[in-house]
Amino acid sequence: MRTLIIYISIHHKNTERIAKTIGDTLEAKTIKLYDADVNAISKYDLIGFGSGIYFGKHHRSLLKFVDRLPRMERKKAFIFSTSGIMKIPYLHDFDKALEKRLLKKGFDVVGKFSCRGWDTAIPFKLFGGISKNRPNEKDFKKAKDFANGLKMNMN
Repeated sequence: MRTLIIYISIHHKNTERIAKTIGDTLEAKTIKLYDADVNAISKYDLIGFGSGIYFGKHHRSLLKFVDRLPRMERKKAFIFSTSGIMKIPYLHDFDKALEKRLLKKGFDVVGKFSCRGWDTAIPFKLFGGISKNRPNEKDFKKAKDFANGLKMNMN
């Protein structure tokens, strides 16, 4: 299974560390968003898309990238993110905007992963940020478990 992980990680490299953890587990090619080639994606069986969460959704550059993708029928994708606040089901749907775009492009979204990450955006910056020391070893283990679950479901 050829796997590609595309991510953007800006402030504290929270998402980058999760991308690399998932990528190592899946033996995937892991690249930064700005190095991604829209045309090369078709060579992969499974594509992961991830970023930190900004104002309730993935980074706008990741959303714009997906908007530029050609239609890819039945291509498998997964979504991942890091966020200063805990994702609470039915209250926070961080993945909604990205998932909607992927589905519109014909992707089959086969999994989602989210964990906390150190956030120093205003107003949190005033007191040292929130979710300091995250992601932590427990988060990395959950990311590995998520990736192993994807492997099992793809075989």
